[in-house]
Amino acid sequence: MLLEALSAAILGLALAWVAAHRLPHRLPAPVLVLPTGIAGALFGAFVTHTALGAGGLVLVLLGSAALSAASLSLLLRPAARLRQRSATA
Repeated sequence: MLLEALSAAILGLALAWVAAHRLPHRLPAPVLVLPTGIAGALFGAFVTHTALGAGGLVLVLLGSAALSAASLSLLLRPAARLRQRSATA
């Protein structure tokens, strides 16, 4: 269980770091992004481990990566604002 948690935290940190460096204009400050990735991965590992039981490290890491990516996607902002036209145009 400790190996799963440590692996999930490292995976979540890596996913958050990649997202923070690839999309800095669409994400808030890295101070918020990095802990969100780690927390999402740890929660994903917990849910996957609870659902599948012990013995599936690869499956637990897949579940933690999926939930980490989902939680990071909730932080995304729109790329560009749409230009609003006036009602008379």
